[in-house]
Amino acid sequence: MPTVVEMKNIVKIFPGVVANDKIDFSLEKGEIHVLLGENGAGKTTLMNILYGLYQPTSGEIIINGQKHDIKSPTTAIKLGIGMVHQHFMLVQPFTIAENIILGKEPSKSGGLKLDMKTAVANVQKISDEFGLEVDPNSVVHDISVGMQQRVEILKALYRGAEILILDEPTAVLTPQEIDELGDILRNLTKEGKSIILITHKLKEVLSMSDRITVVRRGKVVETLHTKDTDADSLAELMVGRKVKLTSDKTEKTAGEVILAVDNLKVRDSRKLEAVKDVSFEVRAGEILAIAGVDGNGQKELVEALTGLRKVESGGISISGVDTTHYSTKKINKTGVGHIPEDRQKRGLILEYTLAENMILGYHTEEPFSKNGLMNYGEIHKHGQVLIKEFDVRTPNEDVKAKSLSGGNQQKVIIAREFYKNPQLLIAAQPTRGLDVGSIEFVHKRLLEQREHNKAVLLVSLELDEVMGLADRIAVIYQGKIVGTIDARDATERKLGIMMAGGQLEEARS
Repeated sequence: MPTVVEMKNIVKIFPGVVANDKIDFSLEKGEIHVLLGENGAGKTTLMNILYGLYQPTSGEIIINGQKHDIKSPTTAIKLGIGMVHQHFMLVQPFTIAENIILGKEPSKSGGLKLDMKTAVANVQKISDEFGLEVDPNSVVHDISVGMQQRVEILKALYRGAEILILDEPTAVLTPQEIDELGDILRNLTKEGKSIILITHKLKEVLSMSDRITVVRRGKVVETLHTKDTDADSLAELMVGRKVKLTSDKTEKTAGEVILAVDNLKVRDSRKLEAVKDVSFEVRAGEILAIAGVDGNGQKELVEALTGLRKVESGGISISGVDTTHYSTKKINKTGVGHIPEDRQKRGLILEYTLAENMILGYHTEEPFSKNGLMNYGEIHKHGQVLIKEFDVRTPNEDVKAKSLSGGNQQKVIIAREFYKNPQLLIAAQPTRGLDVGSIEFVHKRLLEQREHNKAVLLVSLELDEVMGLADRIAVIYQGKIVGTIDARDATERKLGIMMAGGQLEEARS
């Protein structure tokens, strides 16, 4: 097949960091080529160069046999390159059609009036052509995350993209949506599109791709055909050592009840009931997982437990203390650690340094402050210790949180929350968007909490993670717990039935 993209000897240097070190990468017409590597390996930087968001320090880019200097995304789009970013760039109150045509609106009456009828028809035509199955008139804030991703893909196709770059496309999708995405990408390649996936999820890499280029610490380690490799080999290439893809969990008897939730009701931001009469317990020395398709009340449940959302009725107690109407600060004082679902919005202050982020929540306490004055000597020392202990990849503790990769941002949050030595750890999507090395690290730390007789509430969309870490699994559907199952008895089929609204008895039959 003809080569549509060649990137030769690409070097990108940021102050103090070589992000891309003489990288060669090529894409053939009609193929799905995965860029695989740990967070911070340089994958997204390389693709941001191809899309014109960054300029290379040196190297050259050849598109369809011609050398190009891609100065901006506008240039990239003209060359037929589209990019779907990890964090979607959609206007929530707008319809799908309105989002897709932004910046390229069809008009009538001599260009004076927006031709919305033509816009909707054009969007519907492209959607049908590529099997994307979107309703152009749906409002974005009413559709699922998986559908929002389809809108982003459609947006690139509307602008004439022949080369599609998808950055971590499965990071926020359910298992069903991942399968659907794979079908969509195969349809696109059948129509002659060429696709680059930036990812670290080995299962999707092996099921979706034709070729794989592994990048580690800014350098290409190897490019290989998917049919010639397996998950263990790819994990070792990514990390530079053998990686355990399954967790070692010892048999353990749970102790006293740490978290008790009784008939909890919580409303969402639209004042609709999102958590409906939910009851469960988490004991010392156990991990209870809440499994379910995204958007079934998990977010509101965690926010209620951590004081971020008002409880309508029912009760929450931690070690026998009623915390139902406690503030977040007061809940933290009772011995609760919280790894939030959205690390950038809820877990970090991106403009603060790592050292400053690592004391949030206990920044008013000694030795970090006294009489309202910050002790920056102790803050820096504390940051250095945690960076080393939790293997945060950063030049130093003075780096701003926004400059770190997602995996390293997650390590900063975990370091801070574990330092508190909480009796209850609430971990919401703790490995979302992380690579295999970082996932191995997070799983090990969660199991350590269990071994140290702490209670862990794990909220996750990843069924492998849920079944590998949990002692018991509670499945949530439309705000209700439809059943709780011992992890030893759990299968993907059983959990899948329950996640679709089936009862525990139905899953067992």
